[in-house]
Amino acid sequence: MKRRLRSGMSAGLLAVAACIALHSPYSLAARDAQTILKETCQGCHTPEANNALSRISHQRKTPEGWLMSIARMQTMHGLQISDEDRRTLVKYLADTQGLAPSETDGVRYAMERRLNTVEQFDDQTSQMCGRCHSGARVALQRRPAQEWERLVNFHLGQWPSLEYQALSRDRDWFDLARKEMVPLLAKRYPLDNPAWKKWQSSAPKSEALAGDWSFSGHLPGKGELAGVMSVTADGSDTFKVSVKGQYADGTPFNGDGSAILYTGYEWRGNVSIDGVTMRQVFAAQGNAMQGRMFEAEHDERGLDFVAAKQGSQRLLAVQPGYVKAGSETEVTLIGSGLSGKPNFGKGVEVVEVVSQSPEQIKVKLKAAANAQPGLRVVTVGTLKGPSLSVYSKIDQVKVIPEFSVARIGDGGGSTPKVQGRFDAEAWGKGTDGKPYRIGVFPAQWKVEAFDDRAKEDEDVKFAGTMQADTGVFTPGDAGPNPARKMSTNNAGNLKVIAAVDDAGKSLTGEGHMIVTVQRWNNPPIP
Repeated sequence: MKRRLRSGMSAGLLAVAACIALHSPYSLAARDAQTILKETCQGCHTPEANNALSRISHQRKTPEGWLMSIARMQTMHGLQISDEDRRTLVKYLADTQGLAPSETDGVRYAMERRLNTVEQFDDQTSQMCGRCHSGARVALQRRPAQEWERLVNFHLGQWPSLEYQALSRDRDWFDLARKEMVPLLAKRYPLDNPAWKKWQSSAPKSEALAGDWSFSGHLPGKGELAGVMSVTADGSDTFKVSVKGQYADGTPFNGDGSAILYTGYEWRGNVSIDGVTMRQVFAAQGNAMQGRMFEAEHDERGLDFVAAKQGSQRLLAVQPGYVKAGSETEVTLIGSGLSGKPNFGKGVEVVEVVSQSPEQIKVKLKAAANAQPGLRVVTVGTLKGPSLSVYSKIDQVKVIPEFSVARIGDGGGSTPKVQGRFDAEAWGKGTDGKPYRIGVFPAQWKVEAFDDRAKEDEDVKFAGTMQADTGVFTPGDAGPNPARKMSTNNAGNLKVIAAVDDAGKSLTGEGHMIVTVQRWNNPPIP
């Protein structure tokens, strides 16, 4: 294995290059994976039976996980590998030693860059592993017990101060890691799993993804959107992508790009939308795609994405997804193969079908004044889809996300600001007294000091600016601020307050936002 790191290439640049590589189609001119493994990796990873290599052959990971492993070989061990070879290797390893769809359930938020997710792991996993990185990073790997133990040893060897940090210096961390965590992880995330073998034998051909896809999305701070994504095969597991859609306010959402499929379902794309490069991280199975699109330079600016292949039958979304009792409104049904009469449940009448196609149906609805509050199952012919919320009044407003992190940036530096982006979610009470989600409503936004210390430090003045009508918070500049006490930076501790108008009555909800320093370490899986 070559041990010289490329001249002038920092760890940060490697991370950026790695992320770009993951979302870009690999070249057919690159060396094949077996040659790369033999000529580039075998110097350190010794051959084993059945063409296996030590360490490498005893792990399964996502494309991002394999990319991080190779990047670590570059930064820590001086591996020299071309971008083409790295792409080929990641593709091969993800395809042959990846994760089945069921093995990524519940933790896809990490790959989708949903960085304000509050994880729900057991206390032991959170304290032993999640104190330094996400628990999802662990959950997106598969190893036998011996490899989990080697990972523990690697941690202590690479970061000797680990045992003196918080949540480890108060316990025998190394002993707990070896004797308790290793058996737990080997049982919870084993290398050998019938789900993976079943997926390998039943994964559909990538050519089935070519065609037109009807999609629906939601971008916090902007709203709902819909359109068509056209996919054209451009080689083995690679595609050309064209997107044409628009937001509910009429703003276009158009662009072109490319994508690559890993592991038979892991869709990764780069699409330029109106001049801005956006990543696509989707799970593509059968006639459905679901995941997230986000800006390459600002992963906090992202939208939920769900799509159905045209020709299939699926009702994806109702936009907007609510109607007030005693009122009329226009809603749009998004999907594929939509035919027949739409039905919105008891107490909701279709006044007029404004337009209808297999992908979109626009209708005018009227909810009876005495319509019972609650959720209605929406149907189009034989298709059942998302619910429509009927409400008479808003009972509660929630700020989503409830807890978030924004980051100062720019200010002459190379690291951009990380915005806070919020939705105001209205909730009602059904006839049974139980709360139900009505939907996302327009709101007026502001920030306040979270506590007395934040008030004393004037965090509202210095930490950044909230756009009153969008719920988008832009942090202050990075670096010392001479106007602040002790010339500290523009960090802050803030309440996020949304005020929603309901027939002249203002209801408010609160969230919590920490405005902190730049994100220096930004791996594909946090």
